[in-house]
Amino acid sequence: VQLQASGGGLVQAGGSLRLSCAASGRYATGWFRQAPGKEQECVAAVSTSGDITYYADSVKGRFTISRAKNTVYLQMNSLKLEDTAVYYCAAARGPYSGSYSFQYDYWGQGTQVTVSS
Repeated sequence: VQLQASGGGLVQAGGSLRLSCAASGRYATGWFRQAPGKEQECVAAVSTSGDITYYADSVKGRFTISRAKNTVYLQMNSLKLEDTAVYYCAAARGPYSGSYSFQYDYWGQGTQVTVSS
């Protein structure tokens, strides 16, 4: 399984970015982030069918996860300084995985998101 994450960059607070995770197949997918000195956090997840989604409280109402075939997107709006992190996508063999990293089997490389004031 290959996962290719892209779309990170530098954006001002209040701005938007869209991350993409291109997979070699259709998998339940989660977006995680890791900020320096902080624990890894699952910000959003989506089932294989796209019918089930999960959002961390910290991003509800601002981030939207969606999928189109084998690509999963994370639309990030109203970005805040605290959203700065390396974002990773991860895929699971099952139809849906939750918010824990151990529930995912495959990981892509990270993409840096930096939100400036």
